[in-house]
Amino acid sequence: MLAKRIIPCLDVRGGRVVKGVNFEGVRDVTDPVALAERYNKEGADELVFYDITASAEERKLFTKVLEEVASKIFIPLTVGGGIRELDDFARVLSCGADKVSVNSGAIADFSLIGRAANKYGSQCVVLSMDVKRVEGKWTLFAKGGRENTGINAMEWAKRGVGDGAGEIVLNSIDTDGVRRGFDLEMLGELCSRVDVPVIASGGAGCMEHFVELFKKVPGADAGLAASIFHFEEVSIKELKKSLAQAGIPVRI
Repeated sequence: MLAKRIIPCLDVRGGRVVKGVNFEGVRDVTDPVALAERYNKEGADELVFYDITASAEERKLFTKVLEEVASKIFIPLTVGGGIRELDDFARVLSCGADKVSVNSGAIADFSLIGRAANKYGSQCVVLSMDVKRVEGKWTLFAKGGRENTGINAMEWAKRGVGDGAGEIVLNSIDTDGVRRGFDLEMLGELCSRVDVPVIASGGAGCMEHFVELFKKVPGADAGLAASIFHFEEVSIKELKKSLAQAGIPVRI
């Protein structure tokens, strides 16, 4: 079995790391460059960097902060926010990203996934999905969780993988920032439908939630979190030790 990955996430707005609950009530946290450097030293397997208002504000992702973050780390870096065309992939990759996350841009123009996969390889294309239960259905949201698309999220994921997405980040709006555990039901459903790595995002509040994730949804390849790492409530090093003790393969 491949080692499970632990991935901190930097939600960046106006050059600062921020965090909210259920995608609302966003508050300032810290400087993204210093935080990225800390995670690199602590043993994070990868780092995700989201410019969380780029799509909603219909602008390009800020690259200055991204370049500074990339210069401080030596682990894979996934970057998203305002990715709407192939030129955006090129720009972000040239700033030091290893993978590019696309969400609203793919909803606006689905061909972007296939075109990017053909040019840069599927391993570079990450389909990020903000999903919420609406009338009992898994529903895809756009523009940082602000816009209900009415699209069936599971069918959307299958379509994206079929067109070339090499990885999926599933962000559960229902559990985001609530810190009561990952959305296991939603994750289990997604993992049963796709054959690419799935990263679980939204809801982590303690080490046990990661153990529960990998035990109950063995198809999940990684756990992503923000607050518990940002505020040093959970140490990545100690988390990996806990996972290893539970029989879950990790890189230590």
